[in-house]
Amino acid sequence: MKNKTGIFLNELGTAIGIGVMAGIVGTAAITISQMIEMKIDGREPSSAPADAASKVLDMQPANEEKKSKVSQQIHWAYGTSWGIARGLISLTGLKGWKATLVHFAAIWGTANVMLPALEVAPPATEEDAKTISVDGLHHAVYAVAAGLAFDAIAEKTSETALHREWVSAKKYFKKKLA
Repeated sequence: MKNKTGIFLNELGTAIGIGVMAGIVGTAAITISQMIEMKIDGREPSSAPADAASKVLDMQPANEEKKSKVSQQIHWAYGTSWGIARGLISLTGLKGWKATLVHFAAIWGTANVMLPALEVAPPATEEDAKTISVDGLHHAVYAVAAGLAFDAIAEKTSETALHREWVSAKKYFKKKLA
């Protein structure tokens, strides 16, 4: 039987692990959403991820091709890491759509503060309604996909853990009764 610290660390590790998987799913979903929107609107991919990394790390990609590659790498790392936040939200007891809404607010709120602060995107007050709506939609796609993935994986993991506990309890009582 595990002590409380062991149980918490197990739950924390599980939440982080499931969060990483959910973050990958969310990042794939937002990537597809953005690709569809870029095709419809005819816009180029954003350089904001590489621009933000360049400002924070005080480094510049050697050329435009590398800048595009770095943007994609940062996009995937950043999106995947936001899945961890979804896992931590689950530890508060929030589940389902409530957790997804909190996750969405954290992600989009951070983007709307961080990118203008780094001067790689204008603040929302300087954007048109369409740009704000499209950006919100992309982040909602991420949060919903990550939330659905998190909940599905967590439910399956919980069922497996319950099954293991049930089998363990049956063995324990079988020994006691034998």
